[in-house]
Amino acid sequence: GSGVVLDDGYVITNSHVVNGMSAQVVDYNGNSYGVDVIKRDTTNDMLVLKLNANVPKSTMGNSDVIKVGEKVIAVGNPGGFKFSVTEGIISAINRQVDNSGQRFIQTDVPINPGNSGGPLVNKRGEVIGINTKKIAGYEGLGFAIPINQVKDFLEQAKNGQ
Repeated sequence: GSGVVLDDGYVITNSHVVNGMSAQVVDYNGNSYGVDVIKRDTTNDMLVLKLNANVPKSTMGNSDVIKVGEKVIAVGNPGGFKFSVTEGIISAINRQVDNSGQRFIQTDVPINPGNSGGPLVNKRGEVIGINTKKIAGYEGLGFAIPINQVKDFLEQAKNGQ
């Protein structure tokens, strides 16, 4: 799976990426870092890890201002191909795909096993979502958790809630 550093030492990924396993972060240079699980939400598939190192963080955008047709890229490790980038557009916003009540950003960027937990990034280099799922049997039908929901979850984790 994938993840992204969004605050000083805090990594966001999907809960299903680190399900029943110990977590470890590997950066672009191949350096490995230990992490601690801080907060998990299995219903909304979010997980906050605390990185035991000081590494650069990504810039968070605002998912309330994204538009259908906006260009985006997904960063991840699909199929074990580390640090891959794919491009597409936002296909829909506030998309409900299951009974959880969760709303997603729909994108035509390929989301494959290994992309989960990685960032969905706009043309300004801001993280606007966390890639989380696709619907099996369809191509170009991927979904990301809006970054504003992730921001709230991250703040709760940092405050011990």
